[in-house]
Amino acid sequence: MINLLKIEWLKIKNYTAFKVMLAFFGIGIVLSNYVVYAINKAIVTESGANVLLKTFVPYSFTSTWQSTSYTAGYLLLLPAMLLIMLITNEYTFKTNRQNIIDGWSRSEFISVKITMAVILAVISTIIVFFTALGFGFASGTSFSTNGISHIGYFLLKALSYNLFAVLISVLVKKTGFAIGVMFIYLGGENFISNLLNMLSVRLRMVNKIEIGAIGDYLPLNAADGLLTFPDNPMKSMADNAFATDFYWPSLILSFVYIVLFAWWSRQKYTTTDL
Repeated sequence: MINLLKIEWLKIKNYTAFKVMLAFFGIGIVLSNYVVYAINKAIVTESGANVLLKTFVPYSFTSTWQSTSYTAGYLLLLPAMLLIMLITNEYTFKTNRQNIIDGWSRSEFISVKITMAVILAVISTIIVFFTALGFGFASGTSFSTNGISHIGYFLLKALSYNLFAVLISVLVKKTGFAIGVMFIYLGGENFISNLLNMLSVRLRMVNKIEIGAIGDYLPLNAADGLLTFPDNPMKSMADNAFATDFYWPSLILSFVYIVLFAWWSRQKYTTTDL
């Protein structure tokens, strides 16, 4: 696998889009969190805000892991789109066929792509970890690992998006079409998720049936549902208007969907014509 990854690196190391999108992603994580940090500081810390709001510091060490992971989660479309571009280019330029002719098996080829998705997810998580660490120190609070599990939830979300991107790529094969399908799917899933969550609230308030936020049980929303913004006074006041978040169903389903995306991608690539 190491040799195959070295060959893969030779393919992409001089690809401008690869460098640009990774740079945008890394910088975007820092900037997006800085915006949240600056807004909170300006509105809450430096103004005459409500006393309860002043006690909420989203980038203190008790909250920074959760705040940073939640905010950075909105940028995971960038590495997912990058993977789509890299994989569909293999079909466009027939390099996937050339690799097979050169001696790669189909299983090796798709395994490299899945491994790339995992590596990108790990790199993304490392960036988030050090960003959270930096903001935590900048807050002037004492070091704490409270809520650091959200870094793991971010990794799950990154894996979900990246492996879904691999699946879309091998199913669709065309760059523009694949990216379009991903955006359409995301929009459709979010719309359905909101409807299901409204149903969850109705079942809880009217029928006294508590089944959690069922919209978070959908493929890409499962890991997404694990990443929430830290508890704060405003969030507490709005809790009754939202469905209850259950931890274990979302966590288990996240793993199930990740395995499903990887398995389906492998099956598709190894059993159909190139």
